[in-house]
Amino acid sequence: MVGRYVVIHLPGDEKFLTLAEVGVYGYLAGNRAVGAAAIQSSTFADWFAEKAIDSNRGFQQLNTTCTSTLNESNPWWRLDLLGVYRVREVVITNRNDSYAEQINGVEIRIGNSLENNGSNNPICAVISTIPAGESYNFSCNGMVGRYMIIRIPGDREILSLCEVEVYGSLAGNLLL
Repeated sequence: MVGRYVVIHLPGDEKFLTLAEVGVYGYLAGNRAVGAAAIQSSTFADWFAEKAIDSNRGFQQLNTTCTSTLNESNPWWRLDLLGVYRVREVVITNRNDSYAEQINGVEIRIGNSLENNGSNNPICAVISTIPAGESYNFSCNGMVGRYMIIRIPGDREILSLCEVEVYGSLAGNLLL
């Protein structure tokens, strides 16, 4: 559940609610991608990697708020979270035009390795499809890593993202 307040309520009349202590545990709220560092395998025109973490899902002005690689083999987009996180969830927003199918087959990988541009890290999810202009959530169940890599395996592919959000908490004193 997401929220700012915790309310403990005892329904009924003339009842007393007594609490000795209340503890609330959960994940830190907030998009961990904001303030992180993004790069991609190549860049089409001015569709830079950083546009996927600008907190703008790109519904109005696609060309100024989304990323795109060139047409290439195994294009990728990588986020350095600048710390090791337990990633609970990743939210991906697809472009809102006639090229929305370019997201099909995308892998979301999370880990600490930069070997093979991070493509050897474990897979959190594979995106079968996201409709044009939609945002889909992918559960990563606390996968641990500093890097999140989004890639499309195959020849002659284009990777385009309008927004990437990462939710989770610092993983503590894990070594890189």
